[in-house]
Amino acid sequence: MANIKRYFSKTWQLWVMLLPAMIYIFIFCYIPMYGVQLAFKEYSFAKGFLGGDWVGLKYFKQYFESNMFWPTLKNTFVIAVTGIIVGFPAPIILALVINQIRNKRWRKFVQTIVYIPYFISVVVLVSMINILFANGSGVIANFLKALHLVSPSVNIIGSASTFLPLYVLTGVWQSMGWNSIIFIAALSSVDTQLYDACKVDGANRWQTMIHIDLPALVPTIMILFILNMGGILNVGFDKIFLMQNSTNLGISQVISTYVYDVGVKSSQFSFGTAVGLFNTVINFICLIVTNWLSKKTTGSGLM
Repeated sequence: MANIKRYFSKTWQLWVMLLPAMIYIFIFCYIPMYGVQLAFKEYSFAKGFLGGDWVGLKYFKQYFESNMFWPTLKNTFVIAVTGIIVGFPAPIILALVINQIRNKRWRKFVQTIVYIPYFISVVVLVSMINILFANGSGVIANFLKALHLVSPSVNIIGSASTFLPLYVLTGVWQSMGWNSIIFIAALSSVDTQLYDACKVDGANRWQTMIHIDLPALVPTIMILFILNMGGILNVGFDKIFLMQNSTNLGISQVISTYVYDVGVKSSQFSFGTAVGLFNTVINFICLIVTNWLSKKTTGSGLM
């Protein structure tokens, strides 16, 4: 007890700063976990939240045996994995490029420009997509068709074949600059003597990035990759929901939108909770496996 008192007497300021975040997590993350029991109960408005009959794994089996299980699981994995493959390296590359800019004013200007898209709300972003890629009047849509990158007959917004690249690339454009901040911060801690040694050895900027900058980013890259894998199935509901229409539903119907359809619109609260819980369990498994692989290969991990 004496050691604990001594520890808190020295670090109480840090715990006070941490307290608001702990309260937020407890209220919005831990307390709602009490509702997970709905996945194993037959919810009834008459009996209330706690009065439903226990049905075990009934709704999990119902989801696994439904026609929507494989389509929603496949669409979620395809969109999430594509987003990681395309979106995860983008801020790393951007941070490496920005780190090579020697003029401080130009560097700050570039950083500001690439940060701005992150502060555009999802509703505004999807509205911009609908305007710029509209069939017939969209500036970017007409530009892509003029370059024969897209068939003139294709409706980019309403086509299932263009939904995935449109969703992923606009997401990369919006978040790439903001996500590069942590990598730029990691590069700022690199010893400047290493750069001087590279110059003495005659290394160019490309060789400097490969042999100095990239190895310095490896621990940060692995930590963020593990965190991304922990939410691999948490494909953003709001953006997909706003971009979703009857023509691209075959590729845009993911687990999160399906939970909304069955849990909120159809009032199947127990079934929707079971599907959402399944999504969370898969994310947890991916997190544990990725962390274990990271420890085995690089020696660094979250726990």
